[in-house]
Amino acid sequence: DDPAAHPMHRESFTISPELAGQVRAAKHRGNAVWAVGTTVVRALESAATDDDLTTGPQMTSLLILPGYRFRVVDRLVTNFHLPKSTLLMLVSAFGGVASVRAAYRHAVEQRYRFYSYGDAMVIR
Repeated sequence: DDPAAHPMHRESFTISPELAGQVRAAKHRGNAVWAVGTTVVRALESAATDDDLTTGPQMTSLLILPGYRFRVVDRLVTNFHLPKSTLLMLVSAFGGVASVRAAYRHAVEQRYRFYSYGDAMVIR
């Protein structure tokens, strides 16, 4: 009913100093930071500080909904997620609700496969 009231699961992740340096350098050069998968998006966005990434082992329970302002990730590669899922909310926040709905209409019409072993898409 209200996605913001959904209890988000926790995930552990680690940001290495090398990864933080690569993200910092990409941003400095004006290059896009690509995330492969929604877990990577949640990890990078959770580790974001004003001008860097917090390194080391961390936990996130970040729930990303439409309206979220992304600080690190510029492009997303992900599969087609199931309806009414928090992952679909994250994808909609990233790509825009109308664009994601149009992509899903196309996917259903073309009989794409959904979920973990399904087809993938790039969102920018």
